[in-house]
Amino acid sequence: QVQLVESGGGLVQAGGPLRLSCVASGSISSINVMGWWRQPTGKQRELVALITSGGSIQYGDSGQGRFTISRDNAKNTVYLETNTLKPEDTGVYYCNAALRDLGYLPWGQGTQVIVSS
Repeated sequence: QVQLVESGGGLVQAGGPLRLSCVASGSISSINVMGWWRQPTGKQRELVALITSGGSIQYGDSGQGRFTISRDNAKNTVYLETNTLKPEDTGVYYCNAALRDLGYLPWGQGTQVIVSS
């Protein structure tokens, strides 16, 4: 099994930077894809960005242009970063992973990001 631990959320100012981290442990070799989703208050969860084990990257509409997803294989960590936060980026950010033959893990609690204007 795989466990994910998200960190890096909090109260941040609009226009400022954000760096979220997702550390994976367990059966790392079974991970095909890792990514970040977010859920603004009262809205549905939406994709921000994905990165595959081969390094391919896909951005959702919410992540295209302002967010960057990256990974550090030595640390089993995937990052989501931006330098241009907006109030509409407020929400709970979730990390998830798709495992070979098993699909995505159950959703965790995520990390709250509140962007103040």
